[in-house]
Amino acid sequence: MKLRIISYNIHKGFNFSNAQFILRELKEMLRERKADILFLQEVIGKNEKHEKNLKAWPSEGQFEYLADTVWTHYSYGRNAVKEGHHHGNAILSQYPILFYENINISTNRFEQRGLLHCVIEVKGFKIDLFNIHMNLTGRGRKAQLPFIQNRGHFHRMGDALIFAGDFNDWTGELTRHVEADLNVGEAFKVLKGRYARSYPSFFPLLSLDRVFYQNLKVLNAQVLKHGHWKKLSDHLPLEVDFEILL
Repeated sequence: MKLRIISYNIHKGFNFSNAQFILRELKEMLRERKADILFLQEVIGKNEKHEKNLKAWPSEGQFEYLADTVWTHYSYGRNAVKEGHHHGNAILSQYPILFYENINISTNRFEQRGLLHCVIEVKGFKIDLFNIHMNLTGRGRKAQLPFIQNRGHFHRMGDALIFAGDFNDWTGELTRHVEADLNVGEAFKVLKGRYARSYPSFFPLLSLDRVFYQNLKVLNAQVLKHGHWKKLSDHLPLEVDFEILL
């Protein structure tokens, strides 16, 4: 039994320079990859200003627009909430979501961050899905590490886990703690010997995004960087194929 996931910071549906609204193109590209699960960061649930000014703006939240008829189960966690606007993380799934909870991991008033936890079931096999977007500074990420440790140790419900998202961990310091504390592998490090370079999309130099896993077999891991992908978000998506050990 195979499972394909994609982790992607979609930059609120705009291209890397914020000059173009590219949500429709992004939706088409994601559908072509035939992933079972999407871990998405910087997803807009509502923006009244864009609703008025952009003709291509969807009538529903971005997560619902992207999910459409492909990922019929989804969960959205509002992290940054202002008047007439909110955005956060979303998990889109082709499998039923049995449980979801959004945890506020914000450490300052300038960065509203969250950890979205879902549990899915695939043929009786339950998997904990954690989608996270962490702070920009090393000090901020260090303060958020206990949230990861607590959730990964004490709130597990499934037979396996996938912990993915935008960790902003370009130094790798946080990653080493996560790997050791939760006893997880990182898909790209396991298969390729190093973490994926996913930022900036037009010339990826920094390793900001991660896909951790436990009790699954990783089959393939790639950064989607060819063709039109470089012209979409400021991040590149990570795509990982797993085998479920039923």
